[in-house]
Amino acid sequence: MDLKALSCVVLLPIQILYYTVKATVCWFLPSRRRDLTGDVVLITGGGRGIGRHLAKEFAVRGAKKLILWGRTEKCLKEACEEITLMGTECHYFVCDVANREEVYKQAKVVREKVGDVTILVNNAAVVHGKSLLDSDDDALLKSQHINTMGQFWTTKAFLPRMLELQNGYVVLMESLTLGLLDCPGVGCTTVLPFHTNTEMFQGMRVRFPQLFPPLKPEVVAQKTVDAVRTNTAFVYLPWTMHALVILKSMLPQSALEEIHKFSGSYTCMNTFKGRT
Repeated sequence: MDLKALSCVVLLPIQILYYTVKATVCWFLPSRRRDLTGDVVLITGGGRGIGRHLAKEFAVRGAKKLILWGRTEKCLKEACEEITLMGTECHYFVCDVANREEVYKQAKVVREKVGDVTILVNNAAVVHGKSLLDSDDDALLKSQHINTMGQFWTTKAFLPRMLELQNGYVVLMESLTLGLLDCPGVGCTTVLPFHTNTEMFQGMRVRFPQLFPPLKPEVVAQKTVDAVRTNTAFVYLPWTMHALVILKSMLPQSALEEIHKFSGSYTCMNTFKGRT
């Protein structure tokens, strides 16, 4: 092992301790919040559900412009009109994030017509209430293209300009967050909500709703925007999800399965319809 590698090994635990102490101290101190008045926010799946509430929350918090992407023009138009009535400039574009070429094309149109996007919220998603073996192959592929690949396409479309400006923020999944560690000026938040009281989770039930209550979409929106403003890396909703995350890293698989059975996450699928 050369000297450089050895020094890195020695410094690693010191750095971990430093950032742990720093995060602990910051947790008790009031956070410096991002001023949204100069931000152009693009929200995928912005026509309904959580996406629509996110748009309203960003507008309330003073965002300069809102851009809504989605597949249903009627919903996008209604949401855009609602935001405009709130006094915030809003635009919408019909775009399927599963279609890479369409994403890149519409991203170019957005830059030309509206300006540079400084906050990207990857909200678009689909779910269907079937187990793996009962799922249609095409439905599984559709979920993968929208829920996973779509986030890659949108991030690739807008991140380069954020890096040039050294000013940007992306709300996305954890694997992409790790890929943005060396991006100066660009922050990331991963939001991990339990089931939300929207059309997408229609029919879903849990055994103990007091411990795992269905989330109100407006609450998810408020927590997400607040996380963007405070540069919070992870948001777990509801608060009981924190305990599950800790237990997941400590307990054996058999114990985790019992916890899932206790929470009712396996027994709710017979009534869960979802929305695709």
